[in-house]
Amino acid sequence: MTEEQNHLGTALRRWRDRLAPADVGLPATGRRRASGLRREELAALAGLSVDYLVRLEQGRASRPSEQVAAALARALHLEASERDHLYRLAHLPLPGSGRISVHVPPSVQRLLAALAREALAVFAADWTLITCTGLWAALFGEPAQPPAKQRNLVLETFLPEPTGRLPQSERGQEAMEAALVADLRTAQGTFPDDPRLRGLIQECTTRSPRFARLWSQGGAGALGHDRKTITHPSVGEISLDCDILTVPGSDLRIVAYTAAAGTRSAEQLDFLRVTATRAPLLSRAEDS
Repeated sequence: MTEEQNHLGTALRRWRDRLAPADVGLPATGRRRASGLRREELAALAGLSVDYLVRLEQGRASRPSEQVAAALARALHLEASERDHLYRLAHLPLPGSGRISVHVPPSVQRLLAALAREALAVFAADWTLITCTGLWAALFGEPAQPPAKQRNLVLETFLPEPTGRLPQSERGQEAMEAALVADLRTAQGTFPDDPRLRGLIQECTTRSPRFARLWSQGGAGALGHDRKTITHPSVGEISLDCDILTVPGSDLRIVAYTAAAGTRSAEQLDFLRVTATRAPLLSRAEDS
């Protein structure tokens, strides 16, 4: 198949070639024939097998799923207009403006790469974890590769058997849960037709009496600064400041856990940095 016929594969290769390893937080190891990302590097970033990426680039696969397209757009640091072009080439409907977006703009991805030594994570408006730094994973436990549904802070907070280490707010668990539910109601007002958000609210209302009671109160608001304590199996209790940053023009939330220099908490974070690795892949995007 020629480049003129293989529009999707050609675009993927060109986008891959323009990204340097440093752009995505990777070391430039070994001799490289080109300055761009290797196929195996892009495949790892997007949660795909190398074989599937090769088939996409060679035109032997031309209709990736929406999950694959979204993962590739994030891994390739595509702007919104480029992401839409990718969807068109893949014969997919464009992401709806009334849906909660999981697209992370290149500027935010560069911010995370520059602050890779800090405990940072990016969440969607419904509090689904999109990506995180290695220190975040070391602090709260590896997200591994569960489905996106299981990486949601609301589900982890209100449903049994949480998958990670949930921090305890100095304001108390009840106040923290009420604030989280109020934030979710605000998201519902912004995205009333988002099916994933509707399903999340329905599941929590049905399965969690705590959530149902707080939801019935009708409070709306936004999560803000807090001081939280995490019980970590390696360093014990660690108390950190938690701040939530927003991105203009986006509904993403960047959550940061930090400690003042010279404190015991800062020393504990330094210890965890020794074992922290690059941010793990959070989901398998590849079609089954």
